[in-house]
Amino acid sequence: MLDTLRRTIQEVNRAPDLARALSIIVARVKQAMVVDVCSVYLVDDEGKQHVLMATDGYNADAVGEVRLDFGRGLVSEVARREESLNLDNASDHPSYVFTDEIGEEAFHGFLGVPIIQHRKVLGVLVVRQRERRRFAEQEETFLFTLAAQLAGAISHAGASGDITRLLQASDESRYALKGVSGTPGAAVGHAVVVYPLANLEAIPDRAVDDIDAEIANFRAAVAGVERDMRMMSARMVDSLPAEDIALFDALILMLRSENLVDGTLDGIRAGNWAPGALRNTITEHVTAFEDMEDPYLRERASDVRDLGRRILERLQSIVPAVRDFTAGTILVGEEVTASQLAEVPVNSLVGVVSARGSSASHVAILARALGIPAVMGIDDLPVGRLDGQELVVDGYQSRLFVRPSQAIRKEFQRLQQEEAELTDELQKLIELSSETLDGTCVPLHANTGLLSDITPSLRCGAEGIGLYRTEVPFMIRDRFPGEEEQRRTYRQVLEAFAPAPVTVRTLDIGGDKRLPYFPVEEENPFLGWRGIRIALDHPEIFLIQVRAILRADAGLGNLQLLLPMISSVHEIDAALGLIRRAFDELVDEGEALVFPKIGVMIEVPSAIYQIPAMAKRVDFFSIGTNDLTQYLLAVDRNNAQVAELFEALHPAVLRAIRQVIEQAHAVERPVSVCGEMAGDPAAALLLLAMGVDSLSMSAASLLRVKWAIRSFSMEAVGRLLDEAWEFEDAGAVRALLHNALEDAGLGGLVRAGR
Repeated sequence: MLDTLRRTIQEVNRAPDLARALSIIVARVKQAMVVDVCSVYLVDDEGKQHVLMATDGYNADAVGEVRLDFGRGLVSEVARREESLNLDNASDHPSYVFTDEIGEEAFHGFLGVPIIQHRKVLGVLVVRQRERRRFAEQEETFLFTLAAQLAGAISHAGASGDITRLLQASDESRYALKGVSGTPGAAVGHAVVVYPLANLEAIPDRAVDDIDAEIANFRAAVAGVERDMRMMSARMVDSLPAEDIALFDALILMLRSENLVDGTLDGIRAGNWAPGALRNTITEHVTAFEDMEDPYLRERASDVRDLGRRILERLQSIVPAVRDFTAGTILVGEEVTASQLAEVPVNSLVGVVSARGSSASHVAILARALGIPAVMGIDDLPVGRLDGQELVVDGYQSRLFVRPSQAIRKEFQRLQQEEAELTDELQKLIELSSETLDGTCVPLHANTGLLSDITPSLRCGAEGIGLYRTEVPFMIRDRFPGEEEQRRTYRQVLEAFAPAPVTVRTLDIGGDKRLPYFPVEEENPFLGWRGIRIALDHPEIFLIQVRAILRADAGLGNLQLLLPMISSVHEIDAALGLIRRAFDELVDEGEALVFPKIGVMIEVPSAIYQIPAMAKRVDFFSIGTNDLTQYLLAVDRNNAQVAELFEALHPAVLRAIRQVIEQAHAVERPVSVCGEMAGDPAAALLLLAMGVDSLSMSAASLLRVKWAIRSFSMEAVGRLLDEAWEFEDAGAVRALLHNALEDAGLGGLVRAGR
């Protein structure tokens, strides 16, 4: 059963469209369970019906024709109950409805299980038997297990098939893919697919102009891999027995096989570039091996994958990927990274689309800082089919339109115009203070990590930098930057805002922020080696950075230093020791420095309960609501499966923030909020009522938050906070705040809020 399960799922995952995927399912299940019929019904939400979409055993002409209304029949009963239904004689059940078109009168035994994805019933998988019998528990659990694992594959096959038909059609479409979260805004542009090196599965299709050159590059790559194999064999000849050395010869024979080489050459001649043609050939060979009955031969699939990866590496070294980021670029990838985003000229980038991640992932935060709409968490995204296609990114409702119709294109161009008009209107607030109707001022600072953000931050009236993310300059390099190199970067930021404060956070890598030259591979990176933990384990990296930051502040005195991922006072003591050491060394070297204020990020729950002890060591606190929410709610903010559970307005998060502010104020320490919550106009009202001392956000959000603050009195936001404490879920809190914004005439902020 396990082997059947594995092979069925593999076949379905490789299916080019939904129809093929469903036909594989019914055939394999019927064969494995030795039943007379297997059928799949899918939900038609618009028509409120269950539609027979595939069958092996019923009348094949009934596929697509038989439609069962919600609430009628055993299939509907399975979907309603969201659990299996096992009957020895289906017609005895009170919900049974006879369907003449499928020829079911000869069948009695019935077993149906729901197909569920993301809490939604996609359909029902049914098997039938001619004789009267109740299916065994083992059969029921097998079908249930298969349905649970196939839900994602069915969803993906449906999306891929729709995209395939769309790309083959000559007309435009209204078809949209749905994400789970996004960065507000709308964009119309063309996809540029980005992908990690030496990852065949991530390679997109791409048209090629010079076929002869592409063929020459492919042949050179194959020859290079063959040379590598022969060298490996020669090196190991004295260390391995002859039968093991023979494995290298087998790989060389496989590499030189006509099927592998000629298949790729045929793909290139058909117009695909070498990496895309190679991907298709390797996939075909892997599939052939995995379908073999012999276990030894099935294992050869891994050898084929390895050869494909080696050829791809050679191809990428022969012809390095040069991406053409023209105006209107929408960056698309399986998991778009911050470094990939940073490679695109800001004036060319109009949108970001990622199959993985959420609105709280690092790349989404950077996109928001740049004012770039993004759609994240489209786990059915057929990335490889989208390169060069026209797209519409709907960051408001987390949708992606592929080859949009003229009507959709015009609608989103209208939204872009409305957004531009709102931005123009907000410009009037730049010179005005961020104060409530009754005169309470709350400084608004900018979050940044790119030098290109400096001018926008100044232009929007930021009163300083509340969070400078130093990891971004590290991410866009192929090595650690040196001390002087770092100093020049930090100096530009400090000088641009002097004498206003600039809070520089020390290197915060790990989690979803990776350096290509300093890999941190962990099964659970967000609970692992990251932030201050890496800094303290590698004082040589930390000291160079701290020296650069301190030197950059010479003669200015507007530096504030912020320590990330603090979970104990021991970490503060260790970090302060290194900072003091770097400071003393620089003073001894003749640098004219002032020891900066030191703060810590409150993002780990343990820190909430140590505020008084930490206050004895540091000068201020900064609440990072992104990670604090993630850790309090046990929600990986990059995981599309649970991204909907990530909610900064959750009552537990709100109470944690209030506790931090109250404890810090009790020992006369200021508190800022620098997470994405600060840039949400609705959430900012609650933070204001809690008594936060300053807010820091992306430049794109600053004027929106200022507009909200200037539209309410402290008494009014206090009443909102009192009401919010009465609610038990985040949705009710957000509805309360959005209604308040609407009533104040700030409806434009509701659409952009999260």
